[in-house]
Amino acid sequence: MDTSGKTAVEQNKSAETSSQEAAGGYHQGSVETVISVEEVTRQAAAIAEEISIDRLDALAGKDAFLSIENLRCGYGKMEIIHDFDLRVGRKQSLCLIGPNGAGKSTILHAIFGFNNIFSGKIRVGDGEDKVDVTGLSSSDKLKRAGIAYILQDKSVFPGMTVEENLWMGGYLMDSSDDAKEAAERVFEKYPRLAQRRKHQAKVLSGGERRLLEISRALVMNPEVLLVDEPSIGLEPRFIDMVFEILHDLQHVEEKTIIMVEQNAKKGLEFADIGYVLVNGELAKAGTGDDLLADPDVGRLFLGG
Repeated sequence: MDTSGKTAVEQNKSAETSSQEAAGGYHQGSVETVISVEEVTRQAAAIAEEISIDRLDALAGKDAFLSIENLRCGYGKMEIIHDFDLRVGRKQSLCLIGPNGAGKSTILHAIFGFNNIFSGKIRVGDGEDKVDVTGLSSSDKLKRAGIAYILQDKSVFPGMTVEENLWMGGYLMDSSDDAKEAAERVFEKYPRLAQRRKHQAKVLSGGERRLLEISRALVMNPEVLLVDEPSIGLEPRFIDMVFEILHDLQHVEEKTIIMVEQNAKKGLEFADIGYVLVNGELAKAGTGDDLLADPDVGRLFLGG
């Protein structure tokens, strides 16, 4: 296969800017409790805390597998993220929450190479084996650094079969046979997809499409999964299914997961670590349980 081409994720991805985050939101309460995005942002900025690197290291277990240091990034010449730090340990999960437009997806884009990095470092690995991946292309981050990106909804190739979609997940492999072998391993893990392997992706249910999007990212057997809004557009019964799949990938397949999730309560219930992002900066950090119990987080992002 031609390794100079784009990944399946890149081929599906349209030009994105920070305005992408204007969709969705945290308005989970009654009509009386809904406030504007601007007011949420103002109030969230007011509760921001000073967060030390020691605190981030402690949450990651003192040995971060993926770390971000003093990151400044954005789109074109516009800086969205300002001096941002992140730590997540191997086999941990981290969920980014915050007001719409805070820069949550921009963080995922920076890790995978979808936007402009003005300064800072992104490193992946254990101990002395940690590698600086800041300047790598998206293809190299997937193939060499084991970082995979799972886009928001509607990233499958609708006119291709389920099987062909999975093959596209191995687009960067040395041969089509390698991609097909990897796809078969995914089919063994998810019989539901195997039963639909010859069906066009456009006929799948919403939950099946999301499973296919996740599964396609697994073909390259990544170590880090960047998951952008896994629950978006799904019925409640499929949301639970998707989070069960992600739980298995973290705790059985031992993947490291960094997630942006519009359903803040669901994301924090799932994640080991939670970060609150406001205006491109880190405002709060704690365990998922800590942030669920934080009255300010509850008031602004959990519907009360």
